[in-house]
Amino acid sequence: MDAPYQAPGPGAVLHDEGAHFSVVSRHAHAVELCLYDPRAPDVELARLPMRHGEQDLWSLDVPGLRAGALYGYRVHGDARPALGHAFDPSKLLIDPWARATTGSHRWHPSQQPGGGDSAAYMPRSVLIDPRFDWLGDRPPGTAWADTLLYEAHVKGMTARHPDVPPEQRGRYLGLASPPIVEHLQRLGVTALQLLPVQQAWDERHLVERGLTNYWGYAPIAPFAPDGRFASGSRGEQVSEFREMVRRLHAVGIEVLLDVVFNHSAEGGDGGPLLSLRGLDNPTFYRLHPSDPARGVDWTGCGNTLDVREPQVRRWILDCLRWWVREMHVDGFRFDLGVTLDRSPGFVAALAADPALRGVKLIAEPWDLGPDGYRLGRFGAPWVEWNDRFRDAARRVWRGDPGVLPELATRLAGSSDVFEAPRGPLAGINYVACHDGFTLADLCSYRRKHNEANGEANRDGTDANHSTNGGVEGATTDPAILATRERIARNLLATVALAQGVPMLGHGDELGRSQGGNNNAYCQDSPLSWVDWSPSPRRDALLTFTRLAFGLRRQCLALRGGTFFSGEADDGGERDVVWSAPSGAELQGADWAGLQGFAMRLRGAPGSGPLLALINPSDRPLAFALPAEPGGWQVRLGTGPTPPGPLQGGIELPAGSLLWLQGSGPGGQDPTDPPATG
Repeated sequence: MDAPYQAPGPGAVLHDEGAHFSVVSRHAHAVELCLYDPRAPDVELARLPMRHGEQDLWSLDVPGLRAGALYGYRVHGDARPALGHAFDPSKLLIDPWARATTGSHRWHPSQQPGGGDSAAYMPRSVLIDPRFDWLGDRPPGTAWADTLLYEAHVKGMTARHPDVPPEQRGRYLGLASPPIVEHLQRLGVTALQLLPVQQAWDERHLVERGLTNYWGYAPIAPFAPDGRFASGSRGEQVSEFREMVRRLHAVGIEVLLDVVFNHSAEGGDGGPLLSLRGLDNPTFYRLHPSDPARGVDWTGCGNTLDVREPQVRRWILDCLRWWVREMHVDGFRFDLGVTLDRSPGFVAALAADPALRGVKLIAEPWDLGPDGYRLGRFGAPWVEWNDRFRDAARRVWRGDPGVLPELATRLAGSSDVFEAPRGPLAGINYVACHDGFTLADLCSYRRKHNEANGEANRDGTDANHSTNGGVEGATTDPAILATRERIARNLLATVALAQGVPMLGHGDELGRSQGGNNNAYCQDSPLSWVDWSPSPRRDALLTFTRLAFGLRRQCLALRGGTFFSGEADDGGERDVVWSAPSGAELQGADWAGLQGFAMRLRGAPGSGPLLALINPSDRPLAFALPAEPGGWQVRLGTGPTPPGPLQGGIELPAGSLLWLQGSGPGGQDPTDPPATG
């Protein structure tokens, strides 16, 4: 059994004689540890004063405690709102370093300032046994060039799968069950990027509308796996999360976490006292310098963690180390990463940390603060979500004019964004993710339909760059359905054809729809869960997705880490050649008014070149094909295509894409069937 890692500093840690508790508060006058009966969590067993030591640390040893002990904190201090202080000992606080929490994680009026004692409505922090037998688990260590990311929600991925054991549906173990693992492997997925699994909270506005924070972007205990996804919440969430990671690693799939360190669930000014705010508001949150009674909101969630503070940086880094060393995760996607990047001290500390060096680091490169859009401005080793790829692909395939030159730039690795020496592997290419329309809804709705969220359809973006094929929403018209399916295939193929790191949203390969809801953060229901029921249309899209990304894996040029260049190799062949449908090579001004184009890629050693023909226009286009000994074999098509090999030219149907390969040495056997839509 692997020896447990114990992070230095704050937290609750078991030892041979009992347990050691410690928390940080610079401005508190007193801190009390409250112990509760594990058999009756409402019964308080003791309220013990903690000792104030160096580095603002309050600590206490308690003999005789064992794993499963329940606890919380009460903090005393001057209630001086004008200085940002929010101390209130009538509030029971969650340990920000807790490895597990149990009980209700929903807002209640008692948690508000002046709302009386909150203990009856607060979860308890849980003292866990950190030991786990990893059976020699090691990280897969997949290179970025070989990575296919798959963004997934633990519950949404498994809640409706008929072959996942009922007791595992919606849980960590369900995500690592054989039917899910087989599905991921057949897609070629190498890394799961999980929506937040840090213990989340249901905020006031959701509770009052009878909803929940399904996505989980409202953390309250970031060291703790969310108990919603486990068979129990007295430590089971820790052991079952680890078991999930171990099983996924065994088949070569990495586990990345979407982590939220830009804000917490405590909301804006006047919000509840749940943890950090009651422990030391001016230390943990960024306040207005001229008016400390008001918090800074660069996140749209009411508050902003103050990463300039050494104690806050230490808390975040300790948390990340815990997830890497003790939970064996392989990397992180930082929600609203610019909020953290505003503190150079944090970025430098993260890069220098021995425990975190080498893990995958992904930035969502924007927030709502000043200079909040920073795509391309994170340095190595960061990789960034590329929303410019997303928007260009969506606009081209819905038929917007004048976007083809930008799409070519995105396919070639976005060199205008990720300048050398970073290269294309600094960008994550996607067309749909949790935030916004699903792939199916991009092709079925022109406008959002978020009425179920209870915000009069005001929430969610209006910039969807979507289409509906002629009818808004559900239809049985076979022509419209065929159009929508072709657009979806075009978008998937565009991701597969691009230089960079590809990402799929869970269920998009199955045509998952949210009924036009582009902000389903509060919809914990079949609306958000993946529908696994078989259908011919769903099966066809799944087959196409597998083929597209299978072909990508065979194409070294697409998985390279350098930008396509116009330089020729020793044999005079260039990395990429862009051509008009006529076959004429494109130069600068030639792109204006273009209806379609061809992208010819140099093949890997021993194989023929690749040729992608792209026609997003509303009419067929005749493409002249470059001369190629043996002709061109159809590898992937999103519309009707003739069998290969092809010579001379081809008429490409409106709104379609075709992927060809030369039948050169090592190329595809001409007798192989085409992979068409």
